[in-house]
Amino acid sequence: MFRTNSNHIQQDIFGYDLSRMNEIYTKIQETAEYCFYETIFSNIDEKIFAPLFCQDNGRPNAPINAMVSALILKEKSNWIYDHLFKSIEFNLLTRAALGIFHLGDMPFNEPTLFNFQNRIKDYHTQKGINLFESIFNNLTKEQLKKLKLKTNIARTDSFMLDSNIKSYGRLQLLIEVILRIYRMLNKSDKKLFSEHFQKYTVQTSENYMYQIKGSDLPHEFAKITELYYWIKSNF
Repeated sequence: MFRTNSNHIQQDIFGYDLSRMNEIYTKIQETAEYCFYETIFSNIDEKIFAPLFCQDNGRPNAPINAMVSALILKEKSNWIYDHLFKSIEFNLLTRAALGIFHLGDMPFNEPTLFNFQNRIKDYHTQKGINLFESIFNNLTKEQLKKLKLKTNIARTDSFMLDSNIKSYGRLQLLIEVILRIYRMLNKSDKKLFSEHFQKYTVQTSENYMYQIKGSDLPHEFAKITELYYWIKSNF
């Protein structure tokens, strides 16, 4: 018998069948994302990142294992930040990979993750210590055991991850300078030169970075280098 679907009209996104949720959770445990949760997320030593934070005052930090895992997952999947955060909020497999098993939980937001990245970058610059290298060194033995059976999770290179974090920081700084130069122009010059600046002036430097994949960084540096050369030649 044919009938139309009208169930969507009365929406209850938090209503669920407990037996169905248990069935879904059982299926999740068989996925590569859950293997990521067991192999990487569950073995991250958060104390490695303790030097990035004040020990005796300030607000508690967001979950380190979730942020580190999110950055690894982003690079592994070559996602932009927007895709990462949509996946964290709405994709059950991504949430499982990051140890988020309760609907409605969101362990950190975009500015918190960017701030965490900047702390890692600054620490490496000041101390010469790649914290991601320490993480992967601790994970290697456990990974080798798991990956003999589940080879669908590749080992992410800690140096590439660390390098991309630094590159994101450099690119955002270069864009911020472009925005400040543009704000210094008078109205007629802004109108005259808007075509050259338009790519960067429609949003903040931080929002621009949310749209960049790790694989896009070389191209982005090439484009902004051209603009810097144009500015030097014309001002």
